[in-house]
Amino acid sequence: MSEAASSRVVEFAIGGMTCAACSARLEKVLNRQAGMQANVNLAAERARVRLSAEADEAAVVAAVAKAGFTAAVVDGQTRAREKAEKLQVYHREIRRFWIAVVLTLPLVGQMLFMFGEHGHQNELPRWLQLALATPVQFWIGWRFYDGAYKSLQGGGANMDVLVALGTSMAWGFSAAVTLFGLDQHVYFEGGAAVITLVLLGKLLEARAKAKTSDAIESLIRLQPKMARVERDGQWIEMPVEALMPGDVFLVRPGENVPVDGEVLDGESSVNEAMLTGESMPVGKRSGDPVFAATANGQGAMRCRATGVGEHTLLAGIIRMVGEAQGSKAPVQRLADRISAIFVPTVCVIALLTFAGWWWYSGQFAVALVNAVAVLVIACPCALGLATPTAIMVGTGQGARAGILVKNAEALERAEKIAVLALDKTGTLTCGAPQVTDVIARGTSREEALSLAAALEDHSEHPLARAIVSASSASMEATTDPAVNRKKVTNFQSFTGQGVAGEVAGRMLRLGSPSWLGLDADPAVSELQRAGKTVVVLADGNAVLALIAIADALRPTSREAVKRLRERGIRVIMLTGDNAATAAAIAAEAGIDEFRAGILPGDKAAAISELKVGGGLVAMVGDGVNDAPALAAADVSFAIGVGSDAAVEVADVTLIRGDLNGVFDAIDLSAVTLGKIRQNLFFAFFYNVLGIPLAALGWLNPVVAGAAMAMSSVSVVSNSLLLKRWRPGR
Repeated sequence: MSEAASSRVVEFAIGGMTCAACSARLEKVLNRQAGMQANVNLAAERARVRLSAEADEAAVVAAVAKAGFTAAVVDGQTRAREKAEKLQVYHREIRRFWIAVVLTLPLVGQMLFMFGEHGHQNELPRWLQLALATPVQFWIGWRFYDGAYKSLQGGGANMDVLVALGTSMAWGFSAAVTLFGLDQHVYFEGGAAVITLVLLGKLLEARAKAKTSDAIESLIRLQPKMARVERDGQWIEMPVEALMPGDVFLVRPGENVPVDGEVLDGESSVNEAMLTGESMPVGKRSGDPVFAATANGQGAMRCRATGVGEHTLLAGIIRMVGEAQGSKAPVQRLADRISAIFVPTVCVIALLTFAGWWWYSGQFAVALVNAVAVLVIACPCALGLATPTAIMVGTGQGARAGILVKNAEALERAEKIAVLALDKTGTLTCGAPQVTDVIARGTSREEALSLAAALEDHSEHPLARAIVSASSASMEATTDPAVNRKKVTNFQSFTGQGVAGEVAGRMLRLGSPSWLGLDADPAVSELQRAGKTVVVLADGNAVLALIAIADALRPTSREAVKRLRERGIRVIMLTGDNAATAAAIAAEAGIDEFRAGILPGDKAAAISELKVGGGLVAMVGDGVNDAPALAAADVSFAIGVGSDAAVEVADVTLIRGDLNGVFDAIDLSAVTLGKIRQNLFFAFFYNVLGIPLAALGWLNPVVAGAAMAMSSVSVVSNSLLLKRWRPGR
C-alpha cells in the first residue's frame, strides 16, 4: 500500500494561539513528530494534519498540549460548540476590558493635568497608582503571562512574551520606586494602558475574524433541520440526519430542499443561487436533480434521496471551502519564516535599546521606557493575519458565486495564467449533443439508429447518449415491428476510434470516419464543415449510415472567451473532433487556436507541450477523459456539472457550468492576491517603521500599544473589503 493510501488527513480545532509566532511554532513542533505533516492556520484556529499509520489523533493532541496549546478533533458538532464557547469567552473578556478601562482611566487621566505649572502636585498618590495598576497587570493581564509561559515552555516565544515582558518591566520599576520612596517618575499608566489597549485590539480582532467565516456559516444555516419523509404511505417529520439514500421526501412550496435527490413527480422552480450564484430559478420536473439547501418555489415535489449527510453537494462545498481556508498560499511562506524568528530578534533589539539609552542618557527610567516601547510596538499579529484572513474571505466569496477553490495555492496561481486550454464538449458546448442528421445507405433511418444504439447502449459518452436518445424517440414514433431494442455481443471498444460488436447476427462497427476510411466522403465533409460530428455505422466494409451529431455552443461561451482574451490570456481549444468540425466550433466561439483529433490519452501530453512555451497553463474540462489533462495543468478548472473524477482532480470547481466562471475565478484570484499584498505591505511597513521609532525614543509605550492593537484590526478589516467583490464585473 502506498504512503498516500495509508495516510489520512485529520482537522483539529486549536486553542490558545495568540499570534503568528504561535502558529509557526506549533506547525514546526507537529512537523517534527514522526508520521505527522501539519499545516496550522492562525485565522481559522485550525490545524490540518496528515497522519501516517504510525501516528494517531491522540499523539497530535499530546504534541499540541506539550507545545502549550489545546487540540480537539473537528467533528459535525465542533463548529456549533466552538461558536458557543467563543461567545462565552468573548463576553467574559468584554467584562474584563471594561474593568480594565475603569482602573486605567484615572492613571491616564492624571497625565492631562501634569503639563501645567504645578503638574506634579496633580499626580495621584503613588500607593493609589500601585493599587489601580496591579489588578490590571496581574488579573486582567494574566492571559499574557499564561500565554508567555506556555510559549516558552514549548521552546518558542510569541506576542504574549513581548507584552508580558514589556509591561512587567514598567510595573516592576514603578513598584520599586513607590515601595522604596525613590525620587523617580513612575510608569504605572504605561503598563496598564498597554494591557487595556492590547485587550481592546484582541476583542476587535476576534470580532472581525468571526466575520471572515460568514460564508461557511451562511451555507450551514441554509440546510433545513427537519424533512417530511414518506413512511408506509404516511408523511412524517424526521431530522435530516436520519435520512438514508432511497428515502422519499416531500418539498412543499417555499421550503428548502433537505438533501440531494431526484424528482419523482411534481413540477416547480428552484432557486439555486446559493450553489451557482445565478439568481434565475431553475425549472424542475420528474427525473431532474435537486440539491440540499436550495429554495423551492411555488410547486410541490416528491423526491427520492440520492445524497445525504456528508455526501450532499452542500456538504462537499462546505468541506472544500473549509480546506481552502485552512491551506496556505506560497506568498505566506515569507511571512511564516519571518514570524518564526521575529520575537527573539525583537527581544535582542529591546535589550540593545535599553543598554544604548542607559549608556547615552545615564537614566535608567528613560532606557526602560524606550525598551518597553520596542517590545510593545513589535507584535507580529498583523503579519500572521495578513494572508489567512484574505484567503478566508476570498474563498468564501467564491463559494457564494459558485466558484469552489480547493486550496490557496490554486487561488494564488490563477491570476498568473498565460495559456488556457479548453475542452470542447460540455465546456464550450452545452454537453448535451443531439442527432441532427441520419444519412442511411442500405437500411432505414430507424433501423440504423436501432443498430447504433445497441452498440452504444452501455456507454456514458455524450455522443453515445445522443444516439441512444434518438433511437428511443425513433422507436416510439415508428410502427415497424422490426425496429426494436437490440442486444450486442462480442463487444469491443477502440479508444478514440469507435466500437464494434455483433448485433442481430451482423458484425457491426460504429466510429469515426477516419477509422472506417471515409475521410474523403463528400457527405462527411459537408456535415463536418457545418460544425457537426459524424460517426459511421458499417457492416463489414459496407456503410449502413452516416449519423451527424451536434452540440450547441453555450450561450455564454463566446462572451467568456472574449473576456479571457482581453485579459491577455491565450485561449486554445482541445478536441477529439476532426479539423473541419473543430474549426467551425472554434470560429463560432471566437477562438483562433485549436487542436483537433486529440485522443483522450493525448490531452495531458498536449498540456505538457504547451507548458514548454513558458507561462502558467490552465485546463478547463468536465469529463472523466479530461482528468489526466487537468492533473497535468498548472491550474485546473472543472465544470461542476461534469464527472466526479474531473471535480476530484481540479483545483477549482465551477458549479454553475458556465465558462464565465473561469474569468470570475481569475478575477477573484487577482483581487484576493491584491489584498494579501496590501496586508503584507501594511504589516511589514508597520514593523519596519515602528521598531526604529521606538528604539530612538520617539514612541511612548501607550501610543505603541494602541498602534500595535490597531495594526491587526486594520489588516483584518482590509481583508473584509473583499466582501465587495462580485462575479461578472
